[in-house]
Amino acid sequence: MKYNQIKDLYKEYDKLQKKYGDKSLDSIYNGGCEQNPDICFVFMNPTMRNIAAEKSWTGPKHPWIGTKNIWTLFKKLDLLDEDIFREIRAKKGNEWDYDFADKVYDNVKKHKYFITNLGKCTQVDARPLPDSVFLEYKKYLEYEFNIVKPKVIILFGNQVSSIVLEEKISVSNVRKKEYRKVINGEEFIFYSVYYPIGNGSFNVDKAIEDIKWIQEKIN
Repeated sequence: MKYNQIKDLYKEYDKLQKKYGDKSLDSIYNGGCEQNPDICFVFMNPTMRNIAAEKSWTGPKHPWIGTKNIWTLFKKLDLLDEDIFREIRAKKGNEWDYDFADKVYDNVKKHKYFITNLGKCTQVDARPLPDSVFLEYKKYLEYEFNIVKPKVIILFGNQVSSIVLEEKISVSNVRKKEYRKVINGEEFIFYSVYYPIGNGSFNVDKAIEDIKWIQEKIN
């Protein structure tokens, strides 16, 4: 099957949510600049901390809605305006509404990046998922790359990097190493970076250092 738009993939993600996600939650898809962004950021999988995963939320099902830490990372990378960042810091998670979620993601689009997860199956917590689950999402993530056409793709963490690049990756050994991979006839550039939040938050400074280096290379 050929997928021409990001939304064409949603039904596939919803099927996999029923199979691998928590039954009380919805899939979280992706969001941001969908036309040749400078960077596509690939995280692992969402949790219920994202309030958009609630079935009562009928607004955009974008990553990191209602959370704070990841937006601090994007602010430090100069990928989020100061006024938006201040609003995020001032709001509790349940105070995000549809208009504010759109406002934040309009700013993401302005800064020309795209945010997605390898797995879209939302869990109640940050439990580790086996490779077998992520592998079922891999081909759909690759379709995202083909549709969005990012200049550079940043893979967060060893597991995501290993699955997408199809080789055993230890981020500590491949910092600032460029990978090139042809996907459905198109070549993409990848970098593997430390996971910057949760259990990986102690490596956030290294993640920021590497991403800033990548940003300078792009520019």
